[in-house]
Amino acid sequence: MAWYSEKLYPDIAQTFEVRAEILRTRTAYQSLLIVDTTRFGRMLVLDDIVQATEADEAAYHEMMVHPALFGHGEPRRVLVIGGGDGGIIRQVLKHRSVERCVMVEIDGEVVQACREHLPKISRGAFDDPRLELIIGDGAKFVAETAERFDVIVTDSGDPIGPAEVLFDSPFYAACRRCLEPGGILVTQNGVPFLQPEETTSTWRKLGRLFPHRGFHLAPVPTYYGGYMAFAWGAERDLYAQDWDAVARRIDAAALDLEHYNAEIHRAAYAHPGWFKRLLRS
Repeated sequence: MAWYSEKLYPDIAQTFEVRAEILRTRTAYQSLLIVDTTRFGRMLVLDDIVQATEADEAAYHEMMVHPALFGHGEPRRVLVIGGGDGGIIRQVLKHRSVERCVMVEIDGEVVQACREHLPKISRGAFDDPRLELIIGDGAKFVAETAERFDVIVTDSGDPIGPAEVLFDSPFYAACRRCLEPGGILVTQNGVPFLQPEETTSTWRKLGRLFPHRGFHLAPVPTYYGGYMAFAWGAERDLYAQDWDAVARRIDAAALDLEHYNAEIHRAAYAHPGWFKRLLRS
């Protein structure tokens, strides 16, 4: 057996036992590695950072998508920025109300590699007729498109390399422009216990653009450090949702899910004390 070690911070790393290396290449934008691990199944690694694994991808993808879509209530048009592994669009397209989903991914080689070597993550979502896949720059797309969306999901990597622009104020402002009235923007925002500056930066930027902004939280096993934060910006306060109405929508949809449910939805908007203090700071 071999081992793959991910250096997360100067003083922290995590290591996985690897049964086989499936693919190692360099795309036009980043290094790409797919390995088969003993505990987590196949794993996607971009620029030496673990992105997704077969074992726990649902914890991330379901929590990235369903709180926003069920919180909205009747999303018909959804835009996904990034998400080359196909996990986000798979969850979006489970919603029967969704008539159109546009996915803009800058690195077509990631999409191709994941469709071939990680099909358990997308499970046919790329073939759904409601999907339009655009290989291109997501920041450029939201700056230029005339289309409007009910929900925008930004499934980016960390704010380095090609994903850095997706954490800047001009990108968030362009997303706000692309939202229908009542629309919701949701973005991945790292692990706040270890990346507090990412949380506070997004909090400030969204506060300048949206009447309401905040985070919902979820643990994802391979994202070391506890809670993963998902930032949102909206015209209404998602902390003050009609929780019973949302629960009824979730139960009525009867989606085939591994992690998310009505209880998890409500709990995700409850924050521990240290996180509340981080936002106040």
